[in-house]
Amino acid sequence: WQGVRTCCPLPIPGAVATSLLSGYFGTKSRYEEVNQHLLQDPLSLGPPEPGYLLPSAACAPLQLRALIRHGTRFPTEKQIRKLGQLHRLLRSQERPCAAAQQLAHWDMWYQPDMDGKLAPKGRLDMEQLAQRLAARFPGLFSPQRRFAFTSSSKHRCMESSAAFRKGLQLALHRQPPETEINDKLMRFFDHCEKFVTCVEENATAMYEVDAFKQGPEMKRVLEKIAATLCVPVRDLNADLVQVAFFTCSFELAVKNVNSSWCLLFNEEDAKVLEYLNDLKQYWKRGYGYDINSRSSCILFQDIFKHLDEAIAESKRSVPISSPVILQFGHAETLQPLLALMGFFKDEEPLTANNYKKQMHRKFRSGHIVPYASNLIFVLYHCDQAKTPEEEYQVQILLNEKLLPFPHSEETVSLYTDLKNYYKDILQNCHFSEECELSKTNNTSTDEL
Repeated sequence: WQGVRTCCPLPIPGAVATSLLSGYFGTKSRYEEVNQHLLQDPLSLGPPEPGYLLPSAACAPLQLRALIRHGTRFPTEKQIRKLGQLHRLLRSQERPCAAAQQLAHWDMWYQPDMDGKLAPKGRLDMEQLAQRLAARFPGLFSPQRRFAFTSSSKHRCMESSAAFRKGLQLALHRQPPETEINDKLMRFFDHCEKFVTCVEENATAMYEVDAFKQGPEMKRVLEKIAATLCVPVRDLNADLVQVAFFTCSFELAVKNVNSSWCLLFNEEDAKVLEYLNDLKQYWKRGYGYDINSRSSCILFQDIFKHLDEAIAESKRSVPISSPVILQFGHAETLQPLLALMGFFKDEEPLTANNYKKQMHRKFRSGHIVPYASNLIFVLYHCDQAKTPEEEYQVQILLNEKLLPFPHSEETVSLYTDLKNYYKDILQNCHFSEECELSKTNNTSTDEL
């Protein structure tokens, strides 16, 4: 597998393991997993997509709004502490077997103060994304255009914005403007009392996740890992096994290294651990509870407010005041918004007991929100339109690939059709009302 460097010799199965496992790392996935061509050339725009009906000679992009997840990051302090616990367990064995001995000698280089900070690879993710977008939309990304930058207050998002601006500077030979912090838009979930109380801080909200940790699929993985490491199964739990799996993913994403931790898992194990991660995303950020997605209506409405303004300015033949809007947030910013818009919705909810049934699910977080994931709205003006409705059209890209609209399965929509499809959210989803706790202060999930 080209491009993978190892810090120490590993048996051949390890090289196979990482390539087999890397598609199952969920939100800890490299951006290259969804755009494999970037492994060969990080500035490549990839193979041409047949759905690119726009822009044609008759249509010009008016406005681009990009919502961008931060680049590759280090593990959080909580993950690093759990890894330390597992590493100490392996080092404390008197007569470790080969697998445990190899991991006991592994260099525990993660420090708690790394706590989710942007990794050097994450800066590169952003610089290269900026250069690709500038190449993909040269009409909008030109030195004369105005750019607006917004970010979550989190360090990794601010750093991502700075790295993206550096990439733009390389592409445009011009210093982009500074970044404004706006947690109300980029971390709307923190400002939604109903979500915080009923989901975030409610121990019972993740019932399906907890049930899957105790279920037969996880039990099989747990027993297998315990046997491989020659430790009593009682010394391990689902969280420790998951942190070992995440360490395999971090080593690949952060250092491009085929880690010894990957040797513990085969593809079947990876599918189970991916489902565990997806269950959490589903119930905490996706379709599990309505409030997860409804809390994002403030961001959704802001997107359409700016699209409306661009159209109004275009009709008055004045320059577009916000032609390029770039916003830096989290997987937790993008996932609820995509759920609000109806993307990647399965017929049945993801639950603890339908793992096999959901093998071909649409909701796979690693395919939707890997590191550096991006959701891009592009508004076009078509000056040779036959009707007024056809004059303004929209495309949406997820991770630089066209996303078919839920209402048509087409990759281009008339703006009027799109607004009409989302009319209810645009008119009736009021953040303050959605996020207000009921007077009974009932913190159960029943009202969600």
